[in-house]
Amino acid sequence: MNDCIFCKIAGGTIPSDRVYEDEQVVVFKDIYPKAPVHLLMVPRQHIESLNELMPAHDGLMTHMLRSLPEVARRAGLTDGYRTIINTGRGGGQEVLHLHLHILGGGRLPGF
Repeated sequence: MNDCIFCKIAGGTIPSDRVYEDEQVVVFKDIYPKAPVHLLMVPRQHIESLNELMPAHDGLMTHMLRSLPEVARRAGLTDGYRTIINTGRGGGQEVLHLHLHILGGGRLPGF
């Protein structure tokens, strides 16, 4: 998508403070952090939200979830972390490109 900010970040046309990347995902620091450590894991492939996932995305989603422990370890989150995927505007999704929030580095508020 030409106007998607996360596509531009993943493609390198918009700078970000990257902490991890591989052939399928880019992980960078959120510019409006809600915790001492607040990272966003973004697939390089544009998928609007969880609602648009298809069986062809199973490998990508598995890769994202299995990458989490390494990303968290590199970020110093050895005591635990929270993951959040907001879906759709009503679910709090502000950028319509699937992304996973990784939060930690201190006591996080409960739900």
